[in-house]
Amino acid sequence: MAFSTGNESGAPMSEINVTPLVDVMLVLLIIFMITAPLMSHKIKVELPQANLEHRDEKLPPAPPVTVTVTEDGKLYWNDSLVTHDLLESQLSVAAQRTPQPEVQIRADDTTKYHIIEDVVNTAQMQGIAKVGFVATKERPR
Repeated sequence: MAFSTGNESGAPMSEINVTPLVDVMLVLLIIFMITAPLMSHKIKVELPQANLEHRDEKLPPAPPVTVTVTEDGKLYWNDSLVTHDLLESQLSVAAQRTPQPEVQIRADDTTKYHIIEDVVNTAQMQGIAKVGFVATKERPR
């Protein structure tokens, strides 16, 4: 490693070379000057204001609702056999609750996907915000 002596005594120079620092700072300044206008949005939209004062933190989360779909298309609402029309009405009632429960769909692994899709679409049309799928955890080998 070579040091510039700066004088005849042979001692290393104790001054810091600021030229690379200035070069890096100028490059960063140019980058920020170019990208700063891109961060602003061109279309002005009046965003809704969050109202956190009226939130009731004391409400416990609602227990999830389980909808089971068998291979032959039978539907179960929390382990009770239901028809598609009854499922639709129960999902509508569940969507009106505060807080809204999550709907967990359990389906046989050989169930046709269009039956599961129909249940998911029905839940979404009734206003259910959270629809999830239940699966068994993979066991380590």
